[in-house]
Amino acid sequence: MMKNGHHAAEEQREEDSVCGTPGGSACSPEKRKRVVRLWCDGCYDMVHYGHSNQLRQAKAMGDYLIVGVHTDGTHMHDNPDYQQHTDNFGKGPKGHSPWTGVSQFLQTSQKIIQFASGKEPQPEDTIIYVAGAFDLFHIGHVDFLEMVYKQAERPYVIVGLHFDQEVNRYKGKNYPIMNIHERTLSVLACRYVSEVVIGAPYAVGKDLLDHFRVDLVCHGKTEVFPDKDTSDPYAEPKKRGVFKAVDSANNLTTDDIVQRIIANRLQFEARNQKKEAKEMAVIEAMKRTEQDQSEGAAQPAH
Repeated sequence: MMKNGHHAAEEQREEDSVCGTPGGSACSPEKRKRVVRLWCDGCYDMVHYGHSNQLRQAKAMGDYLIVGVHTDGTHMHDNPDYQQHTDNFGKGPKGHSPWTGVSQFLQTSQKIIQFASGKEPQPEDTIIYVAGAFDLFHIGHVDFLEMVYKQAERPYVIVGLHFDQEVNRYKGKNYPIMNIHERTLSVLACRYVSEVVIGAPYAVGKDLLDHFRVDLVCHGKTEVFPDKDTSDPYAEPKKRGVFKAVDSANNLTTDDIVQRIIANRLQFEARNQKKEAKEMAVIEAMKRTEQDQSEGAAQPAH
């Protein structure tokens, strides 16, 4: 079992708070039972704000949350529930793709509060700013934000999220896949993030740096697209000497995940086509056998 970050220390503090002494030396067996442990399990594929919301609510029901992540084979082999899920993949309740319409997700201030840390930056904190789309929030994003978090002793990480139109301008195709509201909650759920700027300007300019009193601006190893006027969006932080390129050593991108989904879908369809061809061959053979038997029964006896 892998413990997530500070959770080992948190577990000890929880037991100490129940027992009243460090290490729980004065704690009776009855009092130790008051620590409520919870269990959640699932696939958690392409972890998004929906998963985070489930885990957040589960954690609120007790003291220590343990999450079980199923292996790949659990979902892919001989599982009728998975088969039904894949049949409905990418389809709404009316059988068509939800991406051809408007997302039904409705953002509220209360929902944002539930996901936000609610912590204000302290005078001794180092304000670190990063910006991007953070679409289909994945482990590559998490590793990058963790590396950003480690750039200071007391980091306060602010993530600037670009509006959907801005993301589509520099990424093209059908990006972003998740809208600004969904991306906001996904990023807020990350433990390394203290604050999110919703609809941040693409260029990290003077006003933004001064308003948030930014000490450091970080960007990963992904390509930096020019602004609408072909200027460098990080020109101001570079001019101030507060820009830093951070390498998380994780090369996974949203494009990689999208291509993986497409490849898996094509494999799934090819496998089903082969299976369907075999089934049709069996059905045709059964029909011919039944027809031969019928013709044989219809012939007069000599």
